[in-house]
Amino acid sequence: MPHNEIEHSMNLLRKNWRVDPIISDFMLGKINKVDDYVIKINKVIFHIPFLTQFKKFVLWKCFWPDCNNCCDRQGRLPLTSDDIILIGKKNKYPQTSDFLNNETLVTTWNELSPHGQNIMMATVNLKRKSHETDSDDGKHMKCRFLDQKGYCMLHPNRPSVCYLYPFSVWLENKKNSINVHSTFQFTGDCPGFYTSRKINPIKNILHQYSTIIYNYCMDSNRTSRQNFSSMVFN
Repeated sequence: MPHNEIEHSMNLLRKNWRVDPIISDFMLGKINKVDDYVIKINKVIFHIPFLTQFKKFVLWKCFWPDCNNCCDRQGRLPLTSDDIILIGKKNKYPQTSDFLNNETLVTTWNELSPHGQNIMMATVNLKRKSHETDSDDGKHMKCRFLDQKGYCMLHPNRPSVCYLYPFSVWLENKKNSINVHSTFQFTGDCPGFYTSRKINPIKNILHQYSTIIYNYCMDSNRTSRQNFSSMVFN
């Protein structure tokens, strides 16, 4: 994400939350001495930033229900095949095709992998507003399923990708086996990032998310095989 977009998001964040200056500088790319601390938990390899200049890790905790920024400034909601079935039933669609025609959009976009490869993505996305169009793709907007109290009206059947935030994931094919990797998304929207001299405070969170992340990757892989999404490396 371009730094000007992150800076805009952080300026909005500062209206309601105190942002650690170290975290702010890190997100804006002003801190260059950053090591990749790797820790494997269950079947997921986590990559945690370590700021060598300050000898601190960048860690995270969720502030919900006091914060719902991830739903209030949503950029895209790709669906797995399981999501399509569950959310379709939640919205009382007798036919999956009717749900797809009325409640979703198929979008394509490009993003860079952690190794610098250009990836063209194509996914079925849940509309974040009733009349969302292709031109809205990737733009921040409030999800229509977020109620006035900050609760998701689809929960517990909300899109699987919502459970990941603020983690991002990628797969690595190594020696004929698939490794699942994960790290943080730094969009400037979440007040939950902080620094710590020890990694221990986040270990319970990583254990919790390791199951969520691994299951999501397997579901996404199955979704691709069922032709509901695609990923092409250039």
